[in-house]
Amino acid sequence: MEPHFEEFDVPIGGGFITGAPEGIGSYFDEIPERRLLDIADSPDADTVGEFRRTLGMFATGVTIITTRLGEQVHGMTANAFMSVSLNPPLVLISVDRRARMHALLNEGAQYGISVLSDGQEQLSDHFAGRLLDEAFEARFEVVHDTPLVEGAIAHLVARVVRSYWGGDHSLFIGQVEYARHAGGRPLLVHGGKYEHLLHDASVISLFPDDVLARLTAGSAERAYGPGETIVRAGEPGEELYVILEGEVRVERDGRTRRTLGAGDFFGEIAVLTGGIRTADVVAADAVRCLAVPRDLLRQAVEAEPVVGWELLEVLAGRLRED
Repeated sequence: MEPHFEEFDVPIGGGFITGAPEGIGSYFDEIPERRLLDIADSPDADTVGEFRRTLGMFATGVTIITTRLGEQVHGMTANAFMSVSLNPPLVLISVDRRARMHALLNEGAQYGISVLSDGQEQLSDHFAGRLLDEAFEARFEVVHDTPLVEGAIAHLVARVVRSYWGGDHSLFIGQVEYARHAGGRPLLVHGGKYEHLLHDASVISLFPDDVLARLTAGSAERAYGPGETIVRAGEPGEELYVILEGEVRVERDGRTRRTLGAGDFFGEIAVLTGGIRTADVVAADAVRCLAVPRDLLRQAVEAEPVVGWELLEVLAGRLRED
């Protein structure tokens, strides 16, 4: 996945975009002298391609940039977005000078930024022009006369106040006029691929990307408040829990046997044996967990036997502690 993507037009109720409004220009600084790019260890390499791959090592979120002209929405997927200032509230996006979006972002124009959540890969592909499902439809809500993508974890509406030369791109600084955040996990991109925050969990990180994607798609994230019981002794063990955030207490016979934190997992005994829970697990503070169904875990272990050994090693260590 490249730092910038293609674009996609979506009609609200008909109409089309023919170009930018006439008579409005953009200000650009003087263009600096061009210097030779030194690609380390690859002097004969494609410099543009290698530079793109180098930039791809910086993990980012994914946004949909949207503008509206009449009844037509124009959108593009981009990860070249950053905050600039808190007071006044300013943000920046970088747009290819060949893109139609570039022609629409004149100074004074409004644009929306929708920060995608984990699981919105289809939306990202849709606005990058890569979606194969022609029946897929993006849904919008209009705020400050600007379309925003539904289901995003954050929304911003900004008005272009400055634009600057950026080589084959232009940099558009926008003053934010509307901001809202809904919380949740972000959609990430790194090295040209979508990534997930689940890589922070020590056991889950052992799985290869394709197995991890299946686990993520088939597992539910659950949240618990301080003191809330997550599992109870005697319940059937159908799920393995991976802690994404917070701490839990594993209690048996009224005693706290251990405390677990982010990256740890629990419920493995019942899941591996097919039996019942042998302990209560209580949230020590605000906790987020991933609940992995037993069948999914079995499939993952069958695909990666080394993970099964890791689970057995942890299980053996806990039995020794008890």
